[in-house]
Amino acid sequence: MKGPIVRRAIFDSEHEQLREVARDFFEKYAVPNRDEWEQRGDVGREVWRQAGTHGLLGLEVPEQYGGPGVKDYRFSAVITEESARSRSGLSLGLQNDIVAPYLISLGTDEQKQRWLPGMVTGELLGAIAMSEPGAGSDLAGIRTSAQRDGDDWILNGSKTFISGGILADFVIVVARTDPGAGHRGFTLLVVENGMPGFERGKKLDKIGCRTSDTAELFFSNVRVPDRNRLGEEGRGFYALMHNLPQERMGIAVGGLASAERAFEITIAYAKDRTAFGQPIGSFQANRFALAEMHTKLQVARSYLDQCIASVAAGELSAEDAAGAKWWITELQWEITDRCMQLFGGYGYINEYEIAAIWRDARVQRLYGGTTEIMKDLVGRKLGL
Repeated sequence: MKGPIVRRAIFDSEHEQLREVARDFFEKYAVPNRDEWEQRGDVGREVWRQAGTHGLLGLEVPEQYGGPGVKDYRFSAVITEESARSRSGLSLGLQNDIVAPYLISLGTDEQKQRWLPGMVTGELLGAIAMSEPGAGSDLAGIRTSAQRDGDDWILNGSKTFISGGILADFVIVVARTDPGAGHRGFTLLVVENGMPGFERGKKLDKIGCRTSDTAELFFSNVRVPDRNRLGEEGRGFYALMHNLPQERMGIAVGGLASAERAFEITIAYAKDRTAFGQPIGSFQANRFALAEMHTKLQVARSYLDQCIASVAAGELSAEDAAGAKWWITELQWEITDRCMQLFGGYGYINEYEIAAIWRDARVQRLYGGTTEIMKDLVGRKLGL
């Protein structure tokens, strides 16, 4: 399988070695199971343990908690790219780039000892619960609440669209703990399986990304011990603002790799498929369309690689991450939809890869913050 269409200078030999490991892993352990996972609506647990065995989980986890302690985002980007490019159906980014960083940056030593080693081996899976039926990109609208009761918190509310919520062993829940404190009124609480009052709703039936379980979660007087509070009381919103940029970068990284894959298979189809006695790619309208996509992907790759390097250097701002997320995912949809058009009627048939890429691409402009919210964040940086 081919890689990106431009030469990349941000990776060295160690990154490329990991790329080979990741590519082989996805092709061997994920791709052959993808159809079964799509029918079932989740990937099961065994593949996570296999990912742990191959050293693909918990890259940033410090050595004292069982991880390699790699503080270089480029390694995570490599894994995300190979997962998207192979259309593996297995997103390791939820654990590597979203859940683990919260525990690493905010957890006590006891919490890290309790959860991180299992995340590295793939034996423990986590999720983070922000979105609610009435609060999506607008985190200030969160109504799930928790009240202090001695050494515990009593948690009530519901969450929806929670990625990994069905299989998760623990969930980081964003709860309002001080109704009158605005952004200073949110606290992160870790709810573990088996806590009375914690229930999962139905596995949501999605248009695409069907191998990833997405859940509704319900909390009815769940007694959460204060030792499961993650970070300082009232600082949950600021923790989210600190960690969301890396999540958004992961979405952009996977999005561009997916768009490049769509373009790759479309080029091959345009050379092979004939109409009126000649390859469809030789018609000027189609040749122009492919030329435009090729150029846009080159520009996007240079831009995104600069962002990846900035993350690795600790220099990418939240606003720049938002800009990368909205720009890349909008381009991903444009490229994928245009590629599908070139396949004609075959593009609408599920057995063709382009159809699956198209279905999975649509949500990219929604989760992690909608395009409109991302533009608003960038606009605020401009003083507007």
